[in-house]
Amino acid sequence: MDLIARLRDGLPEDAILTDPDVTGSYAHDMANFCAAGTPAVVVLPRSAEQVQHVMRTATELRVPVVPQGARTGVAGAANAVEGCIVLSLVKMDRILEINPVDRIAVVEPGVINAVLSRAVNEHGLYYPPDPSSWEMCTIGGNIGTAAGGLCCVKYGVTAEYVLGLDVVLADGRLLTTGRRTAKGVAGYDLTRLFVGSEGSLGVVVRATLALKPHPPQQLALVAEFDSVAAAGRAVCEIMAHGHAPSLLELMDRTSIRAVNDMAQMGLPETTEVLLLAAFDTPDPAADLAAVGALCEAAGATQVVPAEDAAQSDLLLQARRMSFAALERLKPAMLIDDVCVPRSRLAAMLDGTTAIAEKYDLTIGVCAHAGDGNTHPLVCFDPADEDEERRAREAFDAIMALGLELGGTITGEHGVGVLKKEWLARELGPVGVELQRGIKGVFDPLGLLNPGKLF
Repeated sequence: MDLIARLRDGLPEDAILTDPDVTGSYAHDMANFCAAGTPAVVVLPRSAEQVQHVMRTATELRVPVVPQGARTGVAGAANAVEGCIVLSLVKMDRILEINPVDRIAVVEPGVINAVLSRAVNEHGLYYPPDPSSWEMCTIGGNIGTAAGGLCCVKYGVTAEYVLGLDVVLADGRLLTTGRRTAKGVAGYDLTRLFVGSEGSLGVVVRATLALKPHPPQQLALVAEFDSVAAAGRAVCEIMAHGHAPSLLELMDRTSIRAVNDMAQMGLPETTEVLLLAAFDTPDPAADLAAVGALCEAAGATQVVPAEDAAQSDLLLQARRMSFAALERLKPAMLIDDVCVPRSRLAAMLDGTTAIAEKYDLTIGVCAHAGDGNTHPLVCFDPADEDEERRAREAFDAIMALGLELGGTITGEHGVGVLKKEWLARELGPVGVELQRGIKGVFDPLGLLNPGKLF
């Protein structure tokens, strides 16, 4: 029996897409320079049982499977491989439970991050992880890539909110991991193992997520610096003094100008670095005053606190627009995601500037400064072969710099296809061997998202 006929045995007709013009649109995520094959079929299940049928069929016929969410990733982790089943989870989009007493939500993987956030807000609760694509990305995709966001400096990343999972394994068995309780240490932490695994160990079909009480409305300030060193000092001083900002973000001069060109935001283009800080504490104005004083002591040329929530939102809007603004500068952009210790943030920024000059490229940097996660964005024209070559080399040089400074090649975007050669460099041969061994336990036939990570 052929693949399509076998899939139809356990799936409704509208869950199976075979038109090449349609299936081709599911071939890749938003990453550049990541190979993508042609799917044999796209399947859109609506239940865990349907996912189990897909995986049993794939195992029986030895067909690779590529799980997908909204395909907003930028590392090629959701890219199809030749002749695969693309397993899109976007139709599994129900919020199954919101429990204010236990402070949990139980959701299917296709739930949009922003939809969940707004739903729990109605109960006075808060789901903190907020990737920049939060209006589009799915919880399943966030789990697969261990997504972060602007609030990570205070609230942490996706992994810290995943209490338990229902996962369909490569052979179709259903595994339940974790718990609904606030505490639990029974056995190995398989839940954490799946977070960030990029669909290579199993297919998440349900997630139990921790929630927090909704914080007060945050208030922000912007500090201007005429040097990277001064901005770096300010970040170090803020963290060393024990402050817990809900957000601590950075934009370099290239990013500032790009945002101004796109949206006429009126940001100060003469400054080298803008630092945005926000607090959602009971008295945010007092916290901002203390942080503002630290910024001035570190060398800020101007500190402007927002007077109300509307002004705060305007400041944060500028930071959220950075990616889109830089994307307009050239036909293509390589999005790097290198995280370094906070104490090395200034060195990372200076090094990236030197790389941009060496390769004669426009590289804008925005960063989650509070946790050292930088996003150097390499802008280039792929029609110019020499510029494309320089962009690739600059991208690699940035990752090498991050490792040299004691950092990691990815803080929140994942490895996918884009960085798998660099993953081996970061982990070392023993680390790679053990991780491949774990992959073999969960997926002995190598059917789940092959060609990713390793």
